[in-house]
Amino acid sequence: MTPPEISETSDTREPTSNGDAKSTSVIVNAIAVLRSFTAEEPLLGVTEIASRIGLHKSTVSRILATFEQEHLVERDADSRRFRLGLGMIALAGPLLAELEERRVAYPVLRELSERTGETSALMVWNGSESMCVEQIASRHQVKHLAPLGARYNEALSSSVQVFLATEDSDRVRKLLRSGSITLPGLDEEALEAYLLRIRDSVERGWAINFGETSIEEVGVASPVYDHRGDIVASVLIPAPKFRVSQDTLASLGEACRDAAHKITTRLGGRAPQ
Repeated sequence: MTPPEISETSDTREPTSNGDAKSTSVIVNAIAVLRSFTAEEPLLGVTEIASRIGLHKSTVSRILATFEQEHLVERDADSRRFRLGLGMIALAGPLLAELEERRVAYPVLRELSERTGETSALMVWNGSESMCVEQIASRHQVKHLAPLGARYNEALSSSVQVFLATEDSDRVRKLLRSGSITLPGLDEEALEAYLLRIRDSVERGWAINFGETSIEEVGVASPVYDHRGDIVASVLIPAPKFRVSQDTLASLGEACRDAAHKITTRLGGRAPQ
């Protein structure tokens, strides 16, 4: 029998499932390394990252070496620990430049900070986290900030409340039960109380976090909508708790709601009926 002919051209067969899985694993690990850096902990060593994301130190070291070559991370000269590098700005820059909500919101956020004296920020939702894409810092020496790129997944965070208030109740339950969104003392009673709380925030026009995620901070947030009536962002005011009484909380909420409404209008948006 004549043996089958073997082509001398390049092998065009699809990669094996094992190869696909390995490639996916490398990407997931690399993303996990980047996500380990936060505004609260911008400097991390290899051992810290490895223990945090459950990878071997040698794996983390190789990933960081590649990122360093591409300027996605850089070493601190004194501690030799790593921080995110300027290459991250080059990656995020085109997205931020094209983010219409950010461009439209900027002058409104400036007005809001001048009106309240507090920091104002624009947050967007990635499905399980509220993320900061713009910020105007308070003029006060003592202030709370929401740095660009900061991510929040605490259920009691005011901006997270705003986004979850527009989600289907079953999806909110799923996010909370899975731990994707964290809620202290989670049980069925707490879950139902939380669903009621975020429904109330919709009727009021702003959500409140009165020292519940940080004893020193108060946050109020309001939704921004597009022309379909879908939420596309939220306006956030974070402030030191000592400067916000229960009496002044409503005025912050009203200012936040007004700013969110102005951004909605400038986007050609409308609140859902």
